[in-house]
Amino acid sequence: MGGHGNSSRGSTTASGSSTRKPSPAVYRRRRLFLVVALLMVIGLVVGGFSLAGAFSGQPASSTDPAAGATASADPSSQASPSAAPDPTPTPSATPTCNQNLVTVSASTDKAAYGPDENPLLTLKVTNGGTMPCEVNIGTSQMEFLVTSGADRIFSSKDCQAKSEDLVKIIAPGASETANFPWPRNRTVEGCQPVEAKPGAGGAYYIYTAKLGSKASPKAVFQLN
Repeated sequence: MGGHGNSSRGSTTASGSSTRKPSPAVYRRRRLFLVVALLMVIGLVVGGFSLAGAFSGQPASSTDPAAGATASADPSSQASPSAAPDPTPTPSATPTCNQNLVTVSASTDKAAYGPDENPLLTLKVTNGGTMPCEVNIGTSQMEFLVTSGADRIFSSKDCQAKSEDLVKIIAPGASETANFPWPRNRTVEGCQPVEAKPGAGGAYYIYTAKLGSKASPKAVFQLN
């Protein structure tokens, strides 16, 4: 029995002596494996951040040459509000003369004339508007007309030697006048001679001044 026990102890000792420590090469391989594994983990972490940045929708770095080239090549990225064409300005209306406000008036230097006095007939053109007006006040447009009831006594156009235009600019509120001394005679169209004279002895006559299509109110005077 005792010999069997010794054998058992001797076997245990042999078994224990058969368990060997890893060699230095094994330690080196383990360390190399750990280093490689650590590097792989670091690579995955860094790669994960890079991929996350690539799909996060963040703009590329301004230092990236490719990103810079894309930005400069894209015309829309260089556009600015000032590059849009200015809208065409609406032309404003230019104020013009209102010819309806250009009026003609008639007057005489006296209300009544003696046997040896000739009436002085005056035609006056006034611009009653707020803008300057261009008006033809030449003899081609003027007419000094004297009537008595339905009787046409005298017209400056009947025996007018020549007809001329005279265009003037009349300022707002300003006037132009023309005078005609009437020699108390009768005329007819075509300037045919008329021997009859206008009546006197207190007869009343009407003087109307005309300028183109405009006619003045009547001016009444008396011949004695």
